[in-house]
Amino acid sequence: MAHSFGSSQPQGQLPSPLPSLAPMSPYGPGLSRHTDGVKTHPLQDTLAAVTMVLALVAISTCAFRGLHMVASWTGLAGIVTGAVGQYLSVTTAERFVLVCAGVVAAVGLGIGLAHGGLW
Repeated sequence: MAHSFGSSQPQGQLPSPLPSLAPMSPYGPGLSRHTDGVKTHPLQDTLAAVTMVLALVAISTCAFRGLHMVASWTGLAGIVTGAVGQYLSVTTAERFVLVCAGVVAAVGLGIGLAHGGLW
């Protein structure tokens, strides 16, 4: 009886050329927002979305000197929500979005502070 080392397949059977076909993610093949299975994270997703919106407002208003208060306050709020979201985040995708949005909010805050500050 011949035994081949390293093969878990019974002799005479070839491995299947296609892996098991799992349902396709809307984010592309092999990509998903939640890498921990099927659990959803509504609080973390909401914090990431709020941080993104605050960062976009802060970065878009920091270019105008007259809107320095809006840029400063939304940037500060974006940093705070990003930090809370980082503390509560579970997956790498959530952390990636929160860090990117937090940095954009910090840039908006910095430019808003340079143009006149919080008051």
